[in-house]
Amino acid sequence: MSVTQQQVLDSLARIKSPRGVALTNADVLSAISAADGKVFFSINVDAAEARAWESIRAEAEAAVRAIPGVTTVMVALTAERKAGAPPPPPTPSRGTPGVQPVHAHKPPPQGGAQSPMARQSEIPGVGAVIAVASGKGGVGKSTTALNLALGLRDLGLKVGLLDADIYGPSVPRLTGLHDKPELNDERKMIPLKRFGVAIMSIGFLVEEETAMIWRGPMVMSAVTQMLRDVAWGALDVLVVDMPPGTGDAQLTLAQNVPLKGAVIVSTPQDLSLIDARRGLAMFKKVNVPVLGIVENMSYFQCPHCGTKSDIFGHGGARHEAEKLGVPFLGEVPLHMAIRATSDAGTPVVDSEPDGPHAAIYRAIAGQVRDQLKGVIAAA
Repeated sequence: MSVTQQQVLDSLARIKSPRGVALTNADVLSAISAADGKVFFSINVDAAEARAWESIRAEAEAAVRAIPGVTTVMVALTAERKAGAPPPPPTPSRGTPGVQPVHAHKPPPQGGAQSPMARQSEIPGVGAVIAVASGKGGVGKSTTALNLALGLRDLGLKVGLLDADIYGPSVPRLTGLHDKPELNDERKMIPLKRFGVAIMSIGFLVEEETAMIWRGPMVMSAVTQMLRDVAWGALDVLVVDMPPGTGDAQLTLAQNVPLKGAVIVSTPQDLSLIDARRGLAMFKKVNVPVLGIVENMSYFQCPHCGTKSDIFGHGGARHEAEKLGVPFLGEVPLHMAIRATSDAGTPVVDSEPDGPHAAIYRAIAGQVRDQLKGVIAAA
């Protein structure tokens, strides 16, 4: 049964806002996406009113979920402070599902400004959250994130993978997963499992061809829900495949997710390294340790004769790591086996575990694990 926007609006019209008017007349609803039983929209309010609106967000989600034919609902509560307005009152340190933790303010430390890290809260059961990031798209970040997660799995760790690239989720294609997550008794999404890894992606909730035209605050609220409203269970490491770039969404995500480190992915050429340098600088600004740089597509090795060709140059990422004083984690070649297994949803670390490329990813994972040992042990 197809669900229409009008059905959603009719359901929301029965809900009263804190202002006493119908939700549909409160001028807070974004455009509603309703297709194939999946409904997405946001409630956009001023930051000072966010706490009062959370119960309305939950009521709206429940009302839409009750519509016959609805299989998936995501209602994002986005709160933006008006220019010149004072900060909202403090909220609980762990945040409220559906509300962006960026608006939960704590008193600044004595003698200085508030640290961005003070806005973060841990994810229950998760020992360490690490980001795999790049300054630009198209450098193989998602492939690296997945194979890094599998490398950490091979080292005996319990691993999860969150595809936080809202605009272009690649993990469903890379893993061959297309099922929708189910809900547990606490109404939390159960991550899909493959290769022994717990996996969550916005791509599991929308069709592959769907254009994700979302404003920055909506993106942050959706990512927060995928972090907080997912039953991750006990994990040693949660690998987050972050959106490319260093814009507002990426910076806000880094400030609100308790990242224990970041891995920067770059190709060897100068243009990519310039963007990687910006990404590294962003993490340093928010006090996230940089675990190191991976040079992806480092060289091309002919599958027939074994000759190596430096199509994009070679060694640029290693030189950049040395110049910036961060670890260089390794070189991943441009090879048809990595491309083919990724497209087929059978990543090379799992499908060719004894091959040379799996060994490269495991070596990178080993360096990451060694840097996280203290954090994992403490958790």
